Amino acid sequence: MDETEFWEIVDSTRAAAEGDPEDHADLLVERLLQLDPDAVLDFARHFEVRYNRAYRWDLWGAAVVLMGGASDDAFDCFRCWLIGQGREVFEGALHEPDDLAALLGDFDDEIDGDGEELGYAADEAYEQLTGSVAPDLGVPAQAAEPEGTPLDLDDDDALVDRFPQLWERFGD
Repeated sequence: MDETEFWEIVDSTRAAAEGDPEDHADLLVERLLQLDPDAVLDFARHFEVRYNRAYRWDLWGAAVVLMGGASDDAFDCFRCWLIGQGREVFEGALHEPDDLAALLGDFDDEIDGDGEELGYAADEAYEQLTGSVAPDLGVPAQAAEPEGTPLDLDDDDALVDRFPQLWERFGD
């Protein structure tokens, strides 16, 4: 599976779910069940690589602004959700997290920002297809600390300075 096919699967299942992250995860599992186990593992590798790329201080700060706070676990779920938003939003956010203010439509912090189930979709599909747990993907482990310059995620002034567009649109 190449990167284009990965994003096509993400996009088509998101569109069918009409933006609901839980429905998106269910539809993603259904779509992955149509593939052979090796293709599901390829999908999982693509997902994991992007998940690890998004482990960055600036994206964590953007998540804090969007969601009104983000613990370690909430940031993990946010990264899954961000991948689920598709290539344009994901790559745009990696390029400049403050651009999420323009890249995102409405953002409901009750349902948006939490894509935890998306992160398990490939594992669930693989297990249903094979009856066994997915093997190690061979993807380098996530860094111990987020990439980039650390941000004080509790300092609203620092967040306003770093993410003026996001703060104006979604901040407290």
